[in-house]
Amino acid sequence: MIAMLLIGLYALAGGAVVGCLGAGVLRLLRERSVLVHIMVLLVVTVLAVVAGVAIVALAMFLSAHDLQVVLITVVASALVSLAVGAAFGRRLAASAVWARTARERERQLEASRRELVAWVSHDLRTPLAGLRAMAEALEDGIVFDDATLREYHRRIRVEADRMAQLVDDLFELSRINAGALRLAPTMVPLREVVSDAIAGVAPLAARCRITLTAPDTGWPIVHASERELARIVSNLLINSVRYTPANGEVRINAGYEPDGVWLAVSDTCGGIPDEDLDRVFDVAFRGQRARTPGSTLAGAGGGLGLAIVQGLVEAQGGRVAVRNTGGGCRFEVRLPAA
Repeated sequence: MIAMLLIGLYALAGGAVVGCLGAGVLRLLRERSVLVHIMVLLVVTVLAVVAGVAIVALAMFLSAHDLQVVLITVVASALVSLAVGAAFGRRLAASAVWARTARERERQLEASRRELVAWVSHDLRTPLAGLRAMAEALEDGIVFDDATLREYHRRIRVEADRMAQLVDDLFELSRINAGALRLAPTMVPLREVVSDAIAGVAPLAARCRITLTAPDTGWPIVHASERELARIVSNLLINSVRYTPANGEVRINAGYEPDGVWLAVSDTCGGIPDEDLDRVFDVAFRGQRARTPGSTLAGAGGGLGLAIVQGLVEAQGGRVAVRNTGGGCRFEVRLPAA
């Protein structure tokens, strides 16, 4: 009985020494990754078992041959345990990192959703209040001269168009975030898409006294969904026109590169502040804290256009970026080639 107790104490002592050393190592590596902690814990556990068995074997005064057999057996088992543990530890660490990233992403999305609801509520409340006031004035007969009536009708139509555009943007953004986009990629001539987008933005550019320019040749063929590609080009042009001062220029061009096709929209807006470059594609970001569109923004939308561009581009396997140039900024879209 005493011999068995001594064997247990020897094994416990060996394992305790290794465990204390392992605890110190873990404390020194507390800032390292989850995988490092798992591997250190695995090594400490296996070494504790090996140390306990080795001490007991030495205490039992085994012959040299028997001691060698025991040590070889223990070391072989330890190596197998370490190999299997390392494989599963790597998977466990990857799962832990993925779960933490997913939680952080979920928190960010929830915060974005709350901000979006607040901003959209304001953006809808403002035109609705104006529409209600004008409708009541027309209903009560307060306004009766033809010029004012025409102005009220024009403003009602403009505000209704603004709200319709905002609702359309919200619907598109919800489809992107929900993964509900149904893309139908085909071989799309970029020249035709750009031509249609320029024609649609031309009235806004004319009111803002902005010149739209595009080369006549050199347009590539891109492998993309035509409807979504048209939305990307249109949103980029509208954004550049809205933020470019009067008598400025917005230029769009495209070309081939080794791994795909690039499309660029450049303007003379004066550039984007460095602290805002990383936020340009955020939902509801419009470069200013005020949610009421200023007179210089040509009836700015809800700040969803560039977020939609990023979502549509990434859904088609591409990427979008923005950088400042000499007198303005340049939005660059890269998509797979035909």
